[in-house]
Amino acid sequence: MNIPDSQTLFVPVMASRPHSFSLSLWNLPAFRRNMLSIWSDKAYRARKMSFRLLNQDYILCNSPDTVRRVFLDRHDIYDKKSPQMRHALEPLLGDGLFVSDGLLWQERRKACSPPFESSFLPGFAQIMSSSAVEMAHRWEALPDGSTVDVLNEMARLTAQIIGRTVFGDDVSDQDAAKVVSGFTEYQHTINQIDYADTFGLPFLKGLANPVRRRKAARATAEVHQVIDQIIDRYQRGAKPDRLTLLSVLLGGESSSSAKQGCPMSAEAARNEAIVMFMAGHETTANALAWTWYLLDGCERSRSKMYAEIDEVLQGRTPTFEDVANLPFTRAVFEDSLRLYPPVPLLSRQARSDDEIRGSKVKAGTIMLALPWLLHRHEQEWEQPNAFYPERFMPGNPKPDKFTYIPFSVGHRVCLGLRFGLTEGILCLATLAQRYRLSLPENYKVEIECRLTLRPKGGLPMILSRRS
Repeated sequence: MNIPDSQTLFVPVMASRPHSFSLSLWNLPAFRRNMLSIWSDKAYRARKMSFRLLNQDYILCNSPDTVRRVFLDRHDIYDKKSPQMRHALEPLLGDGLFVSDGLLWQERRKACSPPFESSFLPGFAQIMSSSAVEMAHRWEALPDGSTVDVLNEMARLTAQIIGRTVFGDDVSDQDAAKVVSGFTEYQHTINQIDYADTFGLPFLKGLANPVRRRKAARATAEVHQVIDQIIDRYQRGAKPDRLTLLSVLLGGESSSSAKQGCPMSAEAARNEAIVMFMAGHETTANALAWTWYLLDGCERSRSKMYAEIDEVLQGRTPTFEDVANLPFTRAVFEDSLRLYPPVPLLSRQARSDDEIRGSKVKAGTIMLALPWLLHRHEQEWEQPNAFYPERFMPGNPKPDKFTYIPFSVGHRVCLGLRFGLTEGILCLATLAQRYRLSLPENYKVEIECRLTLRPKGGLPMILSRRS
């Protein structure tokens, strides 16, 4: 595939690249604010990087073969999340699927998977489109040219979708807003990169900031309250006719293709419900927000996507069957996931010794794979920093599945991969039928990377009705 010269392409905002890689006590505060800020040009070309921070060893897996070994071939010794990730998420998720490992992870993964089987996707798609139509109707009540925070709007939309589909609960706009604000506050306050875990110095655990800890606890309580209310409504009300995550977790139900499971305790069910709710709304919301930003910056791609949507849909609400007929809309969303992967850093901790690309891996080493780096790797992609959806169109070579990993890869690949892709395409198609979104003049978009990758401070955009 021959991609045009970069001068004719839209190159969106990137993370700064220092002259050399360095992570120390001195620049750790900056790393905490943006985990992409320390990676030099070399990290966008290297296949593997090893470094040591005081007592802790690290290896960056930055090639298809190294990612495959850690996330698939030797999953038995690399199934454990890094201590930084576990300690950052345990206050919110407890022992939920995202942070658990070993036998517990296997049991929970099996228990949570039935609602994400492909047979449920057509029904979910109808809810996705109708929820997006509701958002479009709310926008219609605003004067043309109004400014909205697109990141916040997409988060509330996806929170409602995940509630209505996977939970079978009509989450109110107020509750959706609580979840969005709670998770935003949690990301701002949680100490994801602490000195004890990062430098392998357990005695520093007591240095945690108590004020930030209290703020994170309040944000956690806000999210837990909404999930508890959803569970309570499920237990007291009429149960949906179809399988839902709550019917699986609390009732032990299963799909027709699996054996009936055992009901979980209320706390375990809540932990898994929070995992699915957060994963189901936060990541897709971020991806959609970045997509609107990219479309505003690339008139060629925007016009091409709008033309496809108009031709295929002829003004009607899209259905699941339309997804296959919107290849360029899908390509737009996939290139957005490439440039701005919602979870830009994945980590594991080696349980035992190993060897990767001729280098010894000691037990306890933290293995890193950064979709941000892999998706912009200069040896794997043409014009890696440019927005060019055509690279994902049918007929062009598919990227290596261990290089393009917006939903992770291997045994712990996201359960909602197909769900998230379908949701992104349908929400884009539904809203783009009616609106164009554009940045205010001279507004500078910046990157914030903590637990997830999002536009810093939100994403204000101007709504313009399409004629």
